[in-house]
Amino acid sequence: MLLEKIVIALDSFKGSLTSTQAAEAAAKGIREVLPQCQVVCLPVSDGGEGILDALLQAIGGQYISCPAHDPLMRPLTVPYGVSADKQTAIIEMAAASGLTLVSPQERNPLRTTTYGTGEQIRHALSQGCRHVLLGLGGSATNDAGLGMLQALGYVFKDKNGQEIGPMRGEWLERIARIDTSNVPQEVREAQFTAACDVNNPFLGLSGAAHVFAPQKGAGPADVAKLEKGMSHIAELIRQSTGTDIAAMPGAGAAGGMGGALAAFLHAPLKPGIQLLLNTLHFAEMIQDAGLIITGEGKADRQTLMGKVPAGILYEARQQEIPVWLLAGAVDDKPMLLEAGFQDVYCINPPGTPEMQAMNPDFAQQQIIETVKAALQQCLTSDTCIC
Repeated sequence: MLLEKIVIALDSFKGSLTSTQAAEAAAKGIREVLPQCQVVCLPVSDGGEGILDALLQAIGGQYISCPAHDPLMRPLTVPYGVSADKQTAIIEMAAASGLTLVSPQERNPLRTTTYGTGEQIRHALSQGCRHVLLGLGGSATNDAGLGMLQALGYVFKDKNGQEIGPMRGEWLERIARIDTSNVPQEVREAQFTAACDVNNPFLGLSGAAHVFAPQKGAGPADVAKLEKGMSHIAELIRQSTGTDIAAMPGAGAAGGMGGALAAFLHAPLKPGIQLLLNTLHFAEMIQDAGLIITGEGKADRQTLMGKVPAGILYEARQQEIPVWLLAGAVDDKPMLLEAGFQDVYCINPPGTPEMQAMNPDFAQQQIIETVKAALQQCLTSDTCIC
């Protein structure tokens, strides 16, 4: 019997395809093999790029544009979302502080800042929003979120009492005092929620600097400097707020922004994918599905640390629905299969040049062909779920 319903819940393939574009390609592949199958496409995100579109689609609302600065303090105009009741702002930190805003030659988390994300928050509060949901993911930064706080009125001073700023990763060790006297009342009164794309702690070998800074352009010496600065800030935050963020799950998200949000703005750090799936009523959406297809740009052991496919797999297993994982690149496949994915597919042939793999048209065609081949193979298998 043919599959009657397949659910597609793909994250964006960062730098190449949005969640919606990737899902459309997978749907086309399904329909070419199983034209009678019901295909349900759900845009999803783990807290990084895509969470704004996905949440606005789920709850209703509108897009707002505001001026801000990118990770290197260049001016730009960025979007955020406001819920239909005008009370909640949805902000993707990647819009102003994202890695895609910085060319490969410019990437250096010692020099980047989250100041622009703070500008977005400030603008949303000026429009009357009193709840801010921040999607943490895809950042170019490792400034512990202090650039964001600076834009909200927090002042960071060195041992001579001189203000430091705009805050960036290389200056973390210089901070001797945190002055909160100029923080506006609307910031103090607002409620914040952080949707984290990872559950890594603030410090240590699993923390922000060691795990993610190399992906943002940091060399070994840079990582050591950032870790030292982050350790200094964690202790200063503990002394200033009484909150110990060093080992807090999610505090290392977005170069330590999770820790700043938890300590200074009292934000709960929630797995972004779980928050989104609950909003979408995902458990109800997948009822009666015979297969779920999920995926992301690169699948490896980090996929199991709060990323979209891990959240999808958890929900699917509650209803015993098989899950296929698609990715532009795959490492640690045995670990992913052991976690419960029925199969894991790399959409690109071995040796595909990175520039070609990142081309949107090529990536979409590879998803189409991969899905078609997987379904055709399934149809001829003795253990076919179709």
